[in-house]
Amino acid sequence: MTPDVRRATPDDLSGVLGVFLACWRESYRGILPDAAIEAMTDERAEALWRRVLADPVGEVIVADRDGEIVGVTRYATTAGEGAVHSLYVSPRAHGGGVGTGLLSSAADALRAAGADAATLWVFAANAPSIAFYESRGWHSDGATRTQPEFGEPEQRMRREWA
Repeated sequence: MTPDVRRATPDDLSGVLGVFLACWRESYRGILPDAAIEAMTDERAEALWRRVLADPVGEVIVADRDGEIVGVTRYATTAGEGAVHSLYVSPRAHGGGVGTGLLSSAADALRAAGADAATLWVFAANAPSIAFYESRGWHSDGATRTQPEFGEPEQRMRREWA
């Protein structure tokens, strides 16, 4: 069954946390060092997503399948440039089109808001996610960063719309 994609509400916090923490603890295992995975505690994740869900800048949407959140993405447009700030899909839902649906919804919204292009950041060691984005028209633009809160190198990917 295809999940419904809808705007997130503060009531979705528990479901969003479930997806986010499953990604950190399962999907990132073997990609990120154990210390980075263990540093994402329940409390840290909850504080992060409470802040994100309350932030009036940007949009958070979820993929909801029969009342269960199976994916979440956050995006925004600033000065005509789009950004996908996060995309997480429950490991139990990988390969089912959830990520594609969320990314497409975010891209459609960014284009509708006037963005000619969008960027996103992905952990440089996350080859499966990089391949996912590349297969959907995104490409590395050469920019890199390491955020102190995560401590792992990231690469920026970009997609332009004609």
